[in-house]
Amino acid sequence: MEAGAGVKMTPMLAQYLRLKERHRDAILMFRLGDFYEMFFEDAERAAAILDITLTARNKHDATPIPLCGVPHHAADGYIQKLLGAGLKVAICEQVEDPRTAKGLVDRDVVRVITPGTVFEEESLDPRTASFLAAAAAAGGSYGLAVVDVSTGEIQVAELPGPGRPEAASALERDEALDVLAEEICRLGVKELVVAPDLHEQADRLCARARGVFRSLIPESWYDAGEAAVWLAGLAGGAAPPALGPAALAALGGLRAYLRETCRGRLDHLRVPEVYRPRDALVLDQITCANLDLVEGAGGGERGSLLHVLDRTVTPMGGRLLRRWLLAPLTSPATIGRRLDAVEALVEAPALRARLRAALTGMGDVERLSGRLGTATASPRDLARLVAALGRIATLRAELPEADGLLGEVRAALDALPQVRARIVATLVDEPPASSRDGGIVREGCHAEVDELRALARDGKGWVAALEARERQRTGIGSLKIRYNRVFGYAIEVTRPNLGLVPPDYVRKQTLTGAERFVTAELKEQERRLLGAEERLRQLEAELFAALVAEVGAHQRALGTNARALGMLDTLAALAEVAHDCGYVRPELDHGDAIVIREGRHPVVEATLAGERFVPNDCTLDAEQQILLITGPNMAGKSTYLRQVALLVILAQMGSFVPAAEARVGVVDRIFTRVGASDNLAAGESTFMVEMRETARILRELTDRSLVLLDEIGRGTSTFDGIAIAWAVAEHLHERGPGAKTLFATHYYELTALARQRSRLRNYSIAVREWKDEIIFLRRIVEGPASRSYGVEVARLAGLPPSVVQRARGLLATLERGELAAEDERAAPPLPAAPERQLGLFAPRPSAVEARLRALDVLRMTPMEALNELHALAAAVREGGDDA
Repeated sequence: MEAGAGVKMTPMLAQYLRLKERHRDAILMFRLGDFYEMFFEDAERAAAILDITLTARNKHDATPIPLCGVPHHAADGYIQKLLGAGLKVAICEQVEDPRTAKGLVDRDVVRVITPGTVFEEESLDPRTASFLAAAAAAGGSYGLAVVDVSTGEIQVAELPGPGRPEAASALERDEALDVLAEEICRLGVKELVVAPDLHEQADRLCARARGVFRSLIPESWYDAGEAAVWLAGLAGGAAPPALGPAALAALGGLRAYLRETCRGRLDHLRVPEVYRPRDALVLDQITCANLDLVEGAGGGERGSLLHVLDRTVTPMGGRLLRRWLLAPLTSPATIGRRLDAVEALVEAPALRARLRAALTGMGDVERLSGRLGTATASPRDLARLVAALGRIATLRAELPEADGLLGEVRAALDALPQVRARIVATLVDEPPASSRDGGIVREGCHAEVDELRALARDGKGWVAALEARERQRTGIGSLKIRYNRVFGYAIEVTRPNLGLVPPDYVRKQTLTGAERFVTAELKEQERRLLGAEERLRQLEAELFAALVAEVGAHQRALGTNARALGMLDTLAALAEVAHDCGYVRPELDHGDAIVIREGRHPVVEATLAGERFVPNDCTLDAEQQILLITGPNMAGKSTYLRQVALLVILAQMGSFVPAAEARVGVVDRIFTRVGASDNLAAGESTFMVEMRETARILRELTDRSLVLLDEIGRGTSTFDGIAIAWAVAEHLHERGPGAKTLFATHYYELTALARQRSRLRNYSIAVREWKDEIIFLRRIVEGPASRSYGVEVARLAGLPPSVVQRARGLLATLERGELAAEDERAAPPLPAAPERQLGLFAPRPSAVEARLRALDVLRMTPMEALNELHALAAAVREGGDDA
């Protein structure tokens, strides 16, 4: 139902419609007494999502108003459901005391809650950052500003854009947008804020990043001048970081959106950290998924590398470990500092155990400090802070004075003894969840609180004494003094005893089986008692608010503590994994070699129950740039490829690695082309997806990249697939010795490349045959595989024996180059492999090979590549031996 159409207007409804007009894109939760009410279309949408009753206001009017509501004390759960359904929620509170209001209570929207502006602890994943991002385009670049409102962390980056949009090609614009999308995905952004001029790009950005909520804001909100003033304020007198025009514009949009949604104090926001995504090892969304970095094949954390590594015991450590894993370093010196700290903790198991024991149960100090900055901390938050500060003192005492990261952590830890003492002196040992509940302030802390508390306590005793006295005076044994919030205190007498009621009783209320009365004495005591209780609640709330403000003044120190705790927890967790799983310290340098001896796949190894993982070596360098790996399915080719990449990631994030020895020349990016999938939404086949991903790799790789290619070309016909895989391998070789590549394939014809390309080596998975059985040895050995063992694998997979036997016969015939029907019931003959297939591998370059060599793949669009491939296939079919 359209809001306000044809309804009887009242002052309250007019107030609602006025506020709703300002927040048309949100569900308006309108405070009425103890409930949040929703009306009109909001009520209809919310009732369906929240599974609550949809009723109506003014039911007997010509146009009833749809209505639903939820209790204010239980609103958080309902708000999360609305956010999960992709909606914003505007919270409208009574900003005037109803008891003193003259006429309609004044109301206003105090906060707009969106997926990126949630800071309530119970609504957040404790081990994942909750980022709100604003994107902007300026000066030919993209700016990205992200904030975690729950912790106050801000990051700002300027990414390469398409330059002058009017001069950029479609491919250049797409590639620039892909860089922005990958960064949004890597950060795990929950909500993206964009201006209308980026609306079309935002559709693509949000499509790439699953689950990202999008909010459009006016262009005027991207005010670089206001952003510069805000930035200087955050710096607090220090020199603010220098930002380019795009980054400054994005920060302006972020600031304006926070001001519009949060509407309160944001004192916890930190000076933005300026970073360059290319300063870290770049792991795009495809690579993260292919390597199971943070999600396993089932979609959860189990089965991922994060699941193996995450021995952290604090939320801060869990979030930092995830960040390190998704953004490994590229500076050997910085990586070395992390490894020094991990090594020190590996070699000191007793110290590590004491540190982890002190960290356990620490709580989320970082988000707690954020709630202090927004003045939303609860009494129990401060009680948890007291416990955390005590543990911080223990940790500082345990840590030895040292250089490096551990020394920096020790120096950053500050137990803030005066803050802790102030909280302990003010709060009771076990405070309630909300400051509205009373019973917060410790006895002896405040004289008036003690006096009011005694009055309230004595007043209740006085009521009990009055009840006993009145029973004796009137002779009514069942007489009781009752209290409710509407009528206050009253003397209740049942009907059979009404004849005994004395004349000084004044009738107050009639019930079904009793009457209630008051006396002058009871009314006076009620006034004193209720006044004391109300004043006590009010005073305790005021004292608590003052305490939050006082502790909040130390919010920056608490944030520094939180980051140090996260660092210590992460380092100790990596040391725990290294110790328990037999990992070793890797060597990092700026060289061009990756040398791994007896490496193991960390995730697969962790899943083996009592079974030993077969380790393997790997050497990639200027002399052995490309490893062409052949062997049957199920033998372990894909595991080997992923294993090498995971060890590089572990080494560059500052972790020990599962190997006997590892030396890594730092990698700037890892590319993966593994698995097979369709993109049905874009109308793309498995082969098209494969070719798009391969084309992107060939365009973007550098001399310091690591490339994993698994079964390139399998999505098309055999000859086309061989041609593509051959051309890709040649291209990787001919562009120079830099990009290190692991290339797994079933096309055994490609092994001939090793005779023609000096930096390409053949490797295979060792297989042993015994009495018609095959045994996968899981060992990588030099040299090509002797055959594919496809039929044997099919038999192991459970194909019927008759099918397996027939396949063996057909394979033998195909290997002789001919296939004839055995009888009239036999399958139709299959064409023998054309002899001209061998021309591709002949010493004399064929016309097709010459044409392939002439292609400039880096400058071709995907469509141009497909057209050229079609022409090549036609040339092979029509050209005979000359092709």
